[in-house]
This record gives sequence, structure tokens and C-alpha cells, in this order.
Amino acid sequence: MAANDERVVNGTDPIWWRRFFAELLGTFFLVLVSVGPGVVNQRLGAEAVSRTAAVVSPGLMLASIILFMGAVSGAHLNPSVTLAFALRRDFPWRRVPGYLVAQFTGAVSAAALLAGLLGGHGTAGLTVPGPGIGTPLALVWELILTVGLLSTILGTASGAQNVGPLAAVAAGGYLALAGLWASPLTGASMNMARSLGPALVYGQPRGWWAYLLGPLLAVPVAVAVALLLRGPGGGQISRRMAQGRIRP
Repeated sequence: MAANDERVVNGTDPIWWRRFFAELLGTFFLVLVSVGPGVVNQRLGAEAVSRTAAVVSPGLMLASIILFMGAVSGAHLNPSVTLAFALRRDFPWRRVPGYLVAQFTGAVSAAALLAGLLGGHGTAGLTVPGPGIGTPLALVWELILTVGLLSTILGTASGAQNVGPLAAVAAGGYLALAGLWASPLTGASMNMARSLGPALVYGQPRGWWAYLLGPLLAVPVAVAVALLLRGPGGGQISRRMAQGRIRP
């Protein structure tokens, strides 16, 4: 393996700042599209952005960002994805704190921009348990949904089933399809940064722990599923998918 390749897959390359910036920027746009429809509807009217558009848009944005930034940082855009890749030995633990900070910073920045430009209050655009759905049940649903998302991402990134650009379609498609049926239950977040960042900005933390613990508990479950289906991680191809492929 070339020296540059070795630095990339082992997480020791000197261009770490590009990766962190890519995670911040990518998460910013993902959260902007995820929270934006609710804020726009509150500002302009309930049907300004349809429910279908509101839940499909984040999936399309996720696919676009993976294609755009995947080669730079792996385009995790989600703390659970970063932790799952690290637990599976596809991503260096030394880089995890920087990725998490970048993701939460991007999420807070997107929500702050929406609040500054469009205002908004209450729970517009936020992920909260739906009518009749208690916080414990919301946690269970978020866990289940996140396991599916992580399994999709880990599977398409593995050396056994590396599908290239189609990995973006798989991840974005899952996010959109899960949102179509599960958004009335919990908002179908599957992403700690997407939920907690905007909740901090808007001061509406109702049920926040479901959106922290659900996606967090999903990480070891999804990694165990990947181990059963595909064996141990740490292969060169899956590490490149998780870390990006740009050269120092």
C-alpha cells in the first residue's frame, strides 16, 4: 500500500480539517432541509411544503451530500454513523470527537440560521413524539429505525458489497422511506444531531432523551447485525468508504 493510502485508512493523514469541515457543512445542509419545512409551513401556511416533500427532501439531500462529500470525510452527517464505523473498526477512534463536534455544530448552525431568518416557535420542524406516543415508545421506534439506517450504511460500505455511488441512493432512500411512514410517530429522526441541535436553538427539548438514547443504543445492535451478516469490519474498502478517499 502506498504511504499516502496508509495514512488515509489509518486516520493519520494531515488534512483532518477538511474532513471536519465537510462533516460540519454536510450536517448543516441536511438539518437545514430537515427542519426547514416545518419552519416554512409555520411562517407561510400549513401546506406551503407538503408532508411528502418534507420527509423525502432529507433523503434526497443525504444522497446528494454523500455523492458530493463522501470522498472527503465519508459523509457520516450523523453521530450514530460515526460511532458505528468506529465500533466496526472502519474508522479511527481518535477522529470521533472531532466528527461529533462538527456534526452538532452544523446542526445548531442550521437551526440558528432558520430561527434568525424565518423565526418560528413551538415544535415546528423539530422531532417530538407524536400524539399518543410516549417518550419511552418514541425511544423504541427511534432505536428500530436507526438500526435499519445503520445496517443499510454499514452493508453498502462493506468490502463484500461495495456498490459505489449506489450507496448514496441506498442511504437516502432508506431515510426517505422511513420518514414517509414513521414521521407521524417520532419525526423519524435517526440522528442525534438533527434532533438535539435544533431543540437547543428553539428551546423545545420535549422527549429529548428518546432522540439521544434511541440512536445511541442502535449503534451496537447494528454493528452486531453487520458482524453476523458480513463478518468483522476493518477491511481496506470499508475503511475508505468510512473515512473518505482524498489524498494528503
